[in-house]
Amino acid sequence: MKTDEIRDVLLSDYGNASSVPSAVNRMMTDFAVGFRDALDINLGVGYVNENTIPHQQIQNACEAVITNPQKYRASLNYGGAQGSQNLIKSIRRYHLDNKIGNITEDVFNTRDVVIGANGATSLLESITHLLPTGIVYTADPMYYIYCNDLHRKGFSIDAIPEDSQGLQTDLLKARLKTLGSGKEKIRFFYVVTVNNPSCTILSNHRKRELVEIVTELSYKLGCKIPIVFDNAYSELIHDNSVEPMESAFNYDELGIVYEIGTLSKILAPGLRIGYLIGPKGAFLNSIIQRTSDIGFSAPLINQEIASYLLDNSIGTQIKKVNDGYRQKAQQVKTWIEELMGNSVQECSGGSAGFYYYLTLANTETDSKSDFFKFLTRTTGQEAIDGPVDNPHPKVIYIPGEHCVHPNGDMVEIGRRQLRISYGFEELTQIHRALKLMQGAIEYCHESSGF
Repeated sequence: MKTDEIRDVLLSDYGNASSVPSAVNRMMTDFAVGFRDALDINLGVGYVNENTIPHQQIQNACEAVITNPQKYRASLNYGGAQGSQNLIKSIRRYHLDNKIGNITEDVFNTRDVVIGANGATSLLESITHLLPTGIVYTADPMYYIYCNDLHRKGFSIDAIPEDSQGLQTDLLKARLKTLGSGKEKIRFFYVVTVNNPSCTILSNHRKRELVEIVTELSYKLGCKIPIVFDNAYSELIHDNSVEPMESAFNYDELGIVYEIGTLSKILAPGLRIGYLIGPKGAFLNSIIQRTSDIGFSAPLINQEIASYLLDNSIGTQIKKVNDGYRQKAQQVKTWIEELMGNSVQECSGGSAGFYYYLTLANTETDSKSDFFKFLTRTTGQEAIDGPVDNPHPKVIYIPGEHCVHPNGDMVEIGRRQLRISYGFEELTQIHRALKLMQGAIEYCHESSGF
């Protein structure tokens, strides 16, 4: 038999879906090829700012862990599937001592903590393997990376538009009412408390309403429907005027709430520490077993370092991080208003995390738009793009088309939206990027005859 007559490797449905890169994957890969440090500007990927990572403290913590084998036993060996008991105790103590989410000890005693194999995303990925495929409810704009993964694994996503308080519960109730018997296909709810991409902060009132809605739905279906709150950016609420965030556990009488946290944003992404807190039971046990199946929890040395940092320096670290992002957010907002002015119809973010989500008034931002081509230097005009072998500075951003549900209510407006990060780059580079965006808007208007 000839080689060209042999069929290729047989893939599962998920394998076939994964063999084609997602739109964001393609865009970021194509754009990042040849990225030039200090010249091209990255406002796209959600890297934390290097100056927020406590390099010296991590080095000190590593030494402290290795030289204390009595407390940090076999720290360079394999760990257990649930995670380091030191880290689990540190997370518990951190939440209780600092009144994170206003969780009480009684509430915590009925929950347990699981450390992910590779950050918070690994826990989200486990959920998609452990629950049967069906409908997942989330906010629109949505966390596109995870929602793309859900789609590849066969889930249907129903994205409910948000407003300034988060996912609109009145729209959710209306959507559920029209679903009828289709409610039987609902598998879980996924809510990012400081939304990515918009950085809209979910209000405590909305959070309570969401728990009440899913609790009522669970009773109607005769089956607990999990509601997963992703708290990736909840420790980065740097606007002091924002009401303190309450944990959804305080509203959970049925045992359906699960909260995912991470130390990536407040310590270092490279530690790969994500954790899930949830009611003890079969679902949590299945997550622990899934973590075991894919190689145990995060590297034990990283977990012990994280435990040491939580026990010894986390208060100072969080203050430093939030002070830095607060200053950057305020300055970037000033520049957006000065440079882009009336071209920006709406701007969310700036109170938490490190994103602004912009809706432009008369300018499209998708990957086929003149705005995108100007900033990627692909207009075909040398005066704008620069020489082929040395193009003018490029700017990476995330087009809104990738952040809204492709079949949802926000498709049209999504073509005029974009997410920019003020996390990774320093202010000088961000200012340059915003000036280039101002130029891109002017170019679009000239091209269209505005």
